[in-house]
Amino acid sequence: MNQPTQSPSVAPTPPSALAMRASPLAGVIFTLFLALGALSCVWLMIKGSIEFVPKVVTPDMLLHGEITHRFAKTLSDAPLPKQAADLERGGSWLTVGDLGPRVREGCPGWLFLSDELRVNRNAAANAQTKAQAVLDLRQALNKRGIELLVAVVPDKSRIAAAQLCSLRRPIAFQPRIAGWLTGLQGAGVAAVDLTPGLQGLGEGAFLRTDTHWSEAGAKAAAGRIAEVVSALKFSATPRKSYELNTQASAVRPGDLVRLAGIDWLPVALQPKTESVAATQVKEKAEAATGENLDDLFGDDNLPNTALIGTSFSRNSNFVGFLEAAVGAPVGNFAKDGGEFSGAAKAYFDSPAFKQTPPKLLIWEIPERDLQTPYDGNVRLP
Repeated sequence: MNQPTQSPSVAPTPPSALAMRASPLAGVIFTLFLALGALSCVWLMIKGSIEFVPKVVTPDMLLHGEITHRFAKTLSDAPLPKQAADLERGGSWLTVGDLGPRVREGCPGWLFLSDELRVNRNAAANAQTKAQAVLDLRQALNKRGIELLVAVVPDKSRIAAAQLCSLRRPIAFQPRIAGWLTGLQGAGVAAVDLTPGLQGLGEGAFLRTDTHWSEAGAKAAAGRIAEVVSALKFSATPRKSYELNTQASAVRPGDLVRLAGIDWLPVALQPKTESVAATQVKEKAEAATGENLDDLFGDDNLPNTALIGTSFSRNSNFVGFLEAAVGAPVGNFAKDGGEFSGAAKAYFDSPAFKQTPPKLLIWEIPERDLQTPYDGNVRLP
């Protein structure tokens, strides 16, 4: 007669004798660590060294969770928690090659932002919502006589795909730039995909340990945007000439090393550094003969072209290359960490836009932000 099969026991495994002896000590150490961290935060708050809550709190900040986000970030930036986090990040990198949740290592020496590899929830709906936001903004700008040009920056993981090695970029990302821009262009929005020009440079279009493009990539992107500006029959003013001078090569710290929390380690223990020969873009000195001196310091001498966007517009001399390519100064209102709409909201609420609006607005948008949730706050005053 067959014996009934006994199901495996689901009872928890009893702790070992060593674990039993060590657990009280571990509990005491952990409790002391939490207490010290809390006391350090309280002491800094009493001294006024850190500010947990902003002086002005708006309903919008409460609704979007900015208060709790700020509180958590301030806690993490206090000395004791920050030092503990640094030790953990450095130890994880040195022992198992872990770079934390925001950074991934591809081929040796190549770092990538994990946001570029993440599939967003409701991606298609988010992209459609953002496309509609662009269409609404373009209509509002046109009523004020302002042209809009949208430029999408492809992911580093798209252009430098050969350096991903064990990392995998979802195949569903392949058509997302073209699909998003097709809808805009079909509705009459001037929009440009910067992928072709950057692909021609290959991996050289981006920096190894940084999320941003290299100077070669920035220059190629600026040149492509200038071509589209010319095709729009738009003349950027005031007209200027620029000269480009290459400076001596120097080590350029990568922002992905900092984001991974290992920039405090000795250079020899960090991912291999890279050197960059930066370009100095300088306006050529020109005689003022024949110019209207009343306009020299007036509104007629202000740029009629403005740029909003992200840290891409603030890295690798992109604005300098763009000014040289269009032959005129460009007002740079890009914002680090601005993502899809941060710079737009800040710019439209600023005196610069309200008092001296541009005739052409260039909006630089990273590919990785096309399918993220949209907060719905881009509107003209």
